[in-house]
Amino acid sequence: MIWAYPDGKLITWLAIIFGLLYMIYLYRFYLINKRLEVKKHRIFMKMILRVAYFILFLVALTGPSIGTSMKEIKEEGKDIFIAVDLSQSMNATDIGPNRLQKVKFELKNMTKRLAGDRIGLIIFSSEAFIQCPLTFDQNVLQLHIDGLNTGLVPNQGTDINAPLQMALSKFTSDERPETSSRSVILISDGEDFGDNFRSIINDYNDAGIKIFSLGVGTSQGSTIPKGNSLIIDPKTNQPAITKLETTNLKYLAAQTDGGYFEISDEVQETADLIAAIERQEGSITGSRMVEASANKYFYFLLAALGLALIDMILPLRTINL
Repeated sequence: MIWAYPDGKLITWLAIIFGLLYMIYLYRFYLINKRLEVKKHRIFMKMILRVAYFILFLVALTGPSIGTSMKEIKEEGKDIFIAVDLSQSMNATDIGPNRLQKVKFELKNMTKRLAGDRIGLIIFSSEAFIQCPLTFDQNVLQLHIDGLNTGLVPNQGTDINAPLQMALSKFTSDERPETSSRSVILISDGEDFGDNFRSIINDYNDAGIKIFSLGVGTSQGSTIPKGNSLIIDPKTNQPAITKLETTNLKYLAAQTDGGYFEISDEVQETADLIAAIERQEGSITGSRMVEASANKYFYFLLAALGLALIDMILPLRTINL
């Protein structure tokens, strides 16, 4: 027999509570017995009845499964490129310890949750580069995520169009059979100094690729550290301030039927992003046979309810009149 919910602590506490309450119940009859003649064998019968259906309730709660059979499980997978902005503004500290460190922490959890999908990593600033091609290998992905830093790419500004063009190129040149779900997770603070990216949207819609944007930062923004100093805005000769710009990120998500999400010290929407990705219908990447068993809790629950009903409608007389 297999137990679906073998929570020993819960069962133990329920048994202790039941035992204490029933001891109080028996103590009540002990006090009555001092004044009136009580039929003890009927009290014993009542106790047996109640203990029996309480045990049946506990068995039903643990979800007993009896018997096994082989069941074919089809494995669905999706192709996902994660494009991470590595411009200098990702070093801003409006999110602790800074934007990029927060992104790396969330990416590690995200890739673990999407372990059944092929995931690739694109890094970008003014240019875009493939950091990791599409792969199922979680160890490789985690290694590349650990190594993310703003020194990996040229930093003459941010061009959101560059990683989108690269992801589209890799998707369309992929020799793998066409998948039913291809997505790009675009992680950035939204600042864009590149060419107009709106022309790529038609190509994404024609290819059935969705963009899920993850905005990183706050509307208040912060300065950008660089070594022991700050990056200076040449126009004002004052420390540059970087803020989360949501317009482009929301536009891309909306136009490709994706979704926009944020992470900051106040908002944590990576779980919502993962849920949105998981809702996408993936392609069948394989199948495997697993041993399945049927949960038979209903029979134990039905028996317990039956005994409880008997206890309610047919009370045993315990006192002679």
